[in-house]
Amino acid sequence: MSDARAWQAQSLLLGYPDEQLLSRLDLLARVADTLGGTVGAPLRRFVEHLRATPPGRSAADYVATFDHRKRCCLFLTYYAHGDTRNRGMALLSLKQTYAADGLQLVDDELPDHLAVMLEYAAARPATGRTLLLAHRAGLELLRLALRDAGSPWADLLDSISATLPPLAGDQRDAVARLAALGPPEEQVGLEPFAPPGALR
Repeated sequence: MSDARAWQAQSLLLGYPDEQLLSRLDLLARVADTLGGTVGAPLRRFVEHLRATPPGRSAADYVATFDHRKRCCLFLTYYAHGDTRNRGMALLSLKQTYAADGLQLVDDELPDHLAVMLEYAAARPATGRTLLLAHRAGLELLRLALRDAGSPWADLLDSISATLPPLAGDQRDAVARLAALGPPEEQVGLEPFAPPGALR
């Protein structure tokens, strides 16, 4: 199935650009060549970018893009839940979904990392597609943020988006709301014990 091949390649390319990833670029380019234009062409462009960029520069760009910009967060539940308690429940639900399919994460992996979700989708295309669609608003917001930043990783997100149906009305509204409001913030437990005027 072409989507499964695409998701596996995209998952690998979303990883930190270390020596192991760079050693796979020839294979990933061949995979990109087997995919349709809207999926394969941006994937091939990204592979060519990694080939043409010094490894140290790619590594620094990766850190600057994904570790230092909240708008470019690779952890998809962040877009819907921010750093609230609801995010913890969403992470638990994802772990349970993976475990039900016999897939166990290593200790340092969070289940909502886009690369992890794509790897799951490659192994379990039906349920994986459902998960990606459930996080479509966050995916699109990440894609737009990367495009606005002029990031080469925008091509990778374009490729991912092309494996999914076009955005429908409700999904467009969800993306617009997230873009306007940002992720929610925790409100419970932040109030002082007494009104501010009483704390003197």
